[in-house]
Amino acid sequence: MSTPPLTLARAGLPVADLRPDLAGAPDPLAFATVSGAHLYGFPSRDSDVDLRGVHVLPAEELVGLREPEETRTRMWERDGVELDLVTHDLRKFVRLMLRPNGYVLEQLLSPLVVHTSALHTELTALAPGVLTRNHAHHYRGFAGTQWRLYGKTGELKPLLYTFRALLTGIHLMRSGELRAHLPTLLDEVGAPAYLPGLIAAKAEAEHAAATEADREAVVRDIEELHRVLDEARDRSRLPEAPTAFEDLHDLVVRARLAP
Repeated sequence: MSTPPLTLARAGLPVADLRPDLAGAPDPLAFATVSGAHLYGFPSRDSDVDLRGVHVLPAEELVGLREPEETRTRMWERDGVELDLVTHDLRKFVRLMLRPNGYVLEQLLSPLVVHTSALHTELTALAPGVLTRNHAHHYRGFAGTQWRLYGKTGELKPLLYTFRALLTGIHLMRSGELRAHLPTLLDEVGAPAYLPGLIAAKAEAEHAAATEADREAVVRDIEELHRVLDEARDRSRLPEAPTAFEDLHDLVVRARLAP
């Protein structure tokens, strides 16, 4: 993925400064990265910071009678900025990787890295083996959800999420590379000329209205991008199914049984 600046400029926080906030986790973290609008390249002045990652439960947590804490969520405030951290246990995260789920892969491959480890490096190396043509369905579905939300609210945020999902999907189908940073995708894919202006408007407020968007042009362009995504999917050289299942299985077992 293309690397945006490693400073959360709108939040005024260097990524490295977030590391102390992760201390005290009950189980080891494999990684924690920044996702959401900061990763996508259109944070607002009042955007919160979405941290996502993986924790590793000890084996006894998974073989006993108690339900394992496979997903953990924590929210806090730092210097007036809201942060939330969501982590999945390694096994759950890898199972999500093996589905056509671009969202978790964007978290894994995010260049905005707060915490990393050797396990993170191994997972990243195996990520190409889970990319498939069916990820086009994920991005089409995500774009559809955000488009309907835009229709209800008229806000820039879901509109930009719609464009971002479609452009990410198109780029992935064409290149085999996952890229989530919308400003970079504008040149890579060939996006409508008005998008930089919408990104600039979104930077001023998280819930800004899409007043600068020409509704007819937007509808036309979204429909066209859906068509382009379908065409890119049909022509993609990506496989129909993941190829890294066995390697990921071995990785999960090794990580779980490590002393």
